[in-house]
Amino acid sequence: MGSDALFGIHGTALQIRAQRMAMLASNIANAGTPGYKARDVDFTKALDSATGDNASSASAAVSDNVAYRVPVQSSLDGNTVELPVEQTQFAENAVAYKTTLQFLQGRVDTVMQALKGDN
Repeated sequence: MGSDALFGIHGTALQIRAQRMAMLASNIANAGTPGYKARDVDFTKALDSATGDNASSASAAVSDNVAYRVPVQSSLDGNTVELPVEQTQFAENAVAYKTTLQFLQGRVDTVMQALKGDN
């Protein structure tokens, strides 16, 4: 049984969420950097790209689905990071990441029980 059969799309989803979390963290870290342009990944499009008929790697799917965030209110220094927006997106992505990780842990636990012969 391959990892795709065991984990389905959840392994790929976890990779994409991890890359998105790093991108959102970078946005937050650069909130005070003049001219910094906030970026984000369209998770749904990236997952579709990584798991569809012409599937690409998770990294390629993320790269292909990155967009610059359009700020609600622009700043004078050209920075497009809006800290409350980035923090909210980061928190939502972290919850989804943890949920996916817990699902995968449940799958691993089930396989381990089956291998041990536990009922």
